[in-house]
Amino acid sequence: MITAAAPVRWFREFGRPPRILGLDVARGLAILGMAGAHIGETEAFEWMDPATWTDLVHGRSSILFALLAGVSIALMTGRSVLPERERLPSIRLNLVGRGAVIFLIGLALEMLNTPIAVILTLYGILYVAVIPFLRWRPWQLLLGAAVLALVGPALLAFLGAVMLHPFGTGIGFVLYGTYPITVWLALVLGGMALGRMHVERVRTAVIALAVGIVLAVVGYGLGGIGQAAGLSTPAEYSSSSFVDGSSFSESSFDVSMPNGWEGYPQALEASDPLGSVLAAVFAVEPHSGGTAEVLGSGGFALTVIALCLLLSRPLRWVLLPLGALGSMPLTAYSAHVLSIVLFGGPGGFFSSNEFWAATAIGLLVVTTLWSMFFGRGPLERLVGRGAAAMALVSSPTASTSDAGHRLEG
Repeated sequence: MITAAAPVRWFREFGRPPRILGLDVARGLAILGMAGAHIGETEAFEWMDPATWTDLVHGRSSILFALLAGVSIALMTGRSVLPERERLPSIRLNLVGRGAVIFLIGLALEMLNTPIAVILTLYGILYVAVIPFLRWRPWQLLLGAAVLALVGPALLAFLGAVMLHPFGTGIGFVLYGTYPITVWLALVLGGMALGRMHVERVRTAVIALAVGIVLAVVGYGLGGIGQAAGLSTPAEYSSSSFVDGSSFSESSFDVSMPNGWEGYPQALEASDPLGSVLAAVFAVEPHSGGTAEVLGSGGFALTVIALCLLLSRPLRWVLLPLGALGSMPLTAYSAHVLSIVLFGGPGGFFSSNEFWAATAIGLLVVTTLWSMFFGRGPLERLVGRGAAAMALVSSPTASTSDAGHRLEG
């Protein structure tokens, strides 16, 4: 029931343990950043020109969102304690149910026919993809993330080249689209490792800050070397018509071999496997999926999370609206996409920093008020019910509660 005391209680209690306000704040920044990548007008980034720093939202916002997804999965499955084997069946079904509902929400948003490469369909798949890693220790998760980040892009580029850039719905969705699974799974595994290492502690945040800075320097340095060497981004990593992303289509490549397999050597030479591999390693552009981007932008995202964790303690009152926004990311993200349809029409789109600012203010105000009087966001409640219903398949008494902190708030 709504009462006049709700705002007072909210200001006093929201973001207190066991909830981790810093993670909500980081997630709120990710939502606003993705909105900016979709509808903002930005100029090419230059370190010495602060007016261009808004360009940082491209690619990095969704990477921040993915890293936070991994943290939330760790928190909902035991925090720093690995889940007990007896609970695994219920946890797995919970994740499947959660992923299925998120996937369906993503499909519904795609049906609105906006030019946005909706990330939620990938998120639904990632909730299932992480199931084999639920009992991995932090060092194992970090090792897996490192292998995927260092080897995954090059391997995908090599396979794409030797197979003459295969295309298809599944390949475009999972391997060579806007969100290749190898890249994004690496980020989620890294986030899970962070979530397992007492992410609420100041010491963890300080270490994460240092590691994030090092990764960013290494990744962007690697990308700078690639650009200086003239290594171009391979075609399967290039952006196209989608906003803040890329699409994959069969028309992207000329795979014809008029002489059948006799023409394969010539086609392979034109495909340039070695050049594709090198470009995949050094690719640093937003949504390029290259090793340099994963390291650089992943380090940038980790730095943002660490700063949010550290600053949310002394600046709690100031950051509460951002925390409220970050506590219901599915609802906020969906509302943002809907706003594009309302103002641009089906399939229509326009970019405007004024629209971006209005979107940011609107989301902050509405989510803060909703959080004060209603608590969890509407889509977050829907996902929770879907997860609970699926978990009950395993055991009628299965508990689907977590520590008050999950991806959807």
